[in-house]
Amino acid sequence: MLTKCGIDCNECYAFSKDCPGCEAVAGQPFWTEQVGVTTCAVYQCCAAKDFENCGKCQDLPCRIWYDLKDPSMSDADHVSSINRRAGLLKGNCSEV
Repeated sequence: MLTKCGIDCNECYAFSKDCPGCEAVAGQPFWTEQVGVTTCAVYQCCAAKDFENCGKCQDLPCRIWYDLKDPSMSDADHVSSINRRAGLLKGNCSEV
């Protein structure tokens, strides 16, 4: 199950512990409180555009993706994650 931003819920440490998945919580996963927002900006954007996920957007990856960074990740890991997830959503990534 891929989220709107290309994260595989089954690979997430929080899935089924702290989070039932972004769709189940309407873009309000547990971490939003930790960063001081109510809803994930990626989720909001997709919902506003009526997209199933960001793979439908020609601006993928957009500024939102670069601005929304897990503070525990290095900048290089963050960019690598963006590239991997964008590739998954575009359907041309060999990694899963």
